[in-house]
Amino acid sequence: MVNMTDYYALIPAAGSGARMGGELPKQYLDLAGKPMIYHALRRLAGSPRIRRVYAVISPEDGYWDDYDWREFAPKLSVLRCGGAVRADSVRNGLAAMAEEVAENDWVLVHDAARPCLSAAQLDRLLDEAGNDPVGGLLAVPVADTLKRADASRHVSTTEPREGLWQAQTPQMFRHAMLLQALHQMHDAAPTDEARAIEALGHRPLLVAADNSNFKVTYPRDLYLARLILENPDD
Repeated sequence: MVNMTDYYALIPAAGSGARMGGELPKQYLDLAGKPMIYHALRRLAGSPRIRRVYAVISPEDGYWDDYDWREFAPKLSVLRCGGAVRADSVRNGLAAMAEEVAENDWVLVHDAARPCLSAAQLDRLLDEAGNDPVGGLLAVPVADTLKRADASRHVSTTEPREGLWQAQTPQMFRHAMLLQALHQMHDAAPTDEARAIEALGHRPLLVAADNSNFKVTYPRDLYLARLILENPDD
């Protein structure tokens, strides 16, 4: 059956990245000579399967215009409607792009701080989640032993890791369904889109990725990200 829906990407990039330290928002930190968000934009805009990429930034963002984004111009739209938390930015972005996107079109929400997404991982998500009635997300099975701490930071129990996955992005869902899900969880501020979809009673598909698609969270992560970008598999 021919898939008549289109694929769009949305990158929420209105945060400050406080855990990285420093004054520059994380998405603009230098990584291999480019701002970190550049690498996410390059991967998504470079896919012939993705029709358009939307970057959602803060209305007060004073950094975006300092960079040259012309190479992405045919596919890139900038939405200055970012919110206080990730869920607000995604919800505002979905609402802003509604006139250009059909209700059943797929939207891939991807972290600006995951610069090492490979073309193979992206295509796997499009192929597998695109054939699922709900959609899905990239994820990695948990390999480490998990400990639950008590209030004094001592181990209270060891959690079984069987069946546990670490969520990544992109997370891909139908535009209308995701917007509805985020409106419904407006007060709960889910930390990822899949959680909002789950709250509607749906079960997103987990699409196997690997640890190279990690989220840059701490300063030392920049070194590892640079190594991966300088030695790509694809």
